[in-house]
Amino acid sequence: MVVGKVVGSIVSTRKSERLIGNKFMIVEPLEEMSAGRGRFVAIDNIGAGIGETVLVAMGSAARVGMENVPVDAAIVGIVDE
Repeated sequence: MVVGKVVGSIVSTRKSERLIGNKFMIVEPLEEMSAGRGRFVAIDNIGAGIGETVLVAMGSAARVGMENVPVDAAIVGIVDE
């Protein structure tokens, strides 16, 4: 899991049928969580907004509840403090 800040969104008019209705956000990992990783795109099923700090599941954990969906990162929580 990675903690990061939502810095933007991506609009995609054409995508896999399994992704229709989902929002894509650009996440920048916090410096201490980056491990050399830069910004990445994560699917957002919980309604995070730009500027919010979020918790992101990576890899196969991002697909829990969304089997057979081409996702590698999913926003799973919004950090309050």
